[in-house]
Amino acid sequence: MSNVAAKPKLRSGDYVDRGRELRRRYPGRLAVRLLLIALAMIYALFPVLWIISVSINPGNTNVVREVLPDNATLQWYETLLTDPQYPFMIWLWNSIKLSVITMVLSLAVATFGAFALSRFRFSGRRTTLLVVFLVQVFPSSLLVIGIFNILLQLGVYVTPVAINTHGGAILAYLGGALGINTWLLKGFFDTIPRELDESAQIDGATHWIFFWRIMFPLVRPILAVVAILIFISTYNDYVIALTLLRSTSQQTLAVGLNLFISDTGTEWGPFAAGALMGALPVVVLYLLMQDYIVGGLTSGAVKG
Repeated sequence: MSNVAAKPKLRSGDYVDRGRELRRRYPGRLAVRLLLIALAMIYALFPVLWIISVSINPGNTNVVREVLPDNATLQWYETLLTDPQYPFMIWLWNSIKLSVITMVLSLAVATFGAFALSRFRFSGRRTTLLVVFLVQVFPSSLLVIGIFNILLQLGVYVTPVAINTHGGAILAYLGGALGINTWLLKGFFDTIPRELDESAQIDGATHWIFFWRIMFPLVRPILAVVAILIFISTYNDYVIALTLLRSTSQQTLAVGLNLFISDTGTEWGPFAAGALMGALPVVVLYLLMQDYIVGGLTSGAVKG
């Protein structure tokens, strides 16, 4: 028998009492934490409050002295939604369409590719990993000229991926996103114990059943993170969209909002209003997928 006495288990009420004791002993820590939280909130919310103030400022300027300007107006929102010179809704729809399609295709290809590279051993695997690593070293924005020439020649034979088409832009976005996403997902797949593979094989599960029933619930958090990253990077892209999409009806929101900036001046009111409304799809996507990000990482690993 060991002479070391077992430590008593702490209950939830014990943690509460311990917290109260620490607050009484170190009262300054709570004040410091509250101050840091307040400073972080001010730092994060100030740009949002500023752009909201600019979007309702009738003076069409970015110089504001108060959050709610005198004679606040919604005319800049009305201009964006009604003025045919600025097809804001078309730009917004183009951005959402390109981002969603790119997100789905890139996530699907990267997920299956990462699964194969992580769980299978085949000839050329190391070479494939090296190629995937090299692809992610060069961002697509540095290859704009090459991408433009490729699509210019390819569009002669395959019209849907020609210049000034959404198909060509999606093809360019996929080329830039697959490398880093495949490498990221492959590293996450490697952390999952291989004992799960052996158990599934003993039970007679195929590779597809093993992936869908066991692996997919485990990797949903990282898939949600990668999906959001793909959507945001495509949604906010400016260089590729400006280079490949020429006509106003094909342009994205990032390129369309640039029309409010010219050598003669900047229309800050419509620009700020468009930026605010353009941020809504990203916020909605995050709210829809936040449960998968913070959800149980090991859900589905227990055999029922």
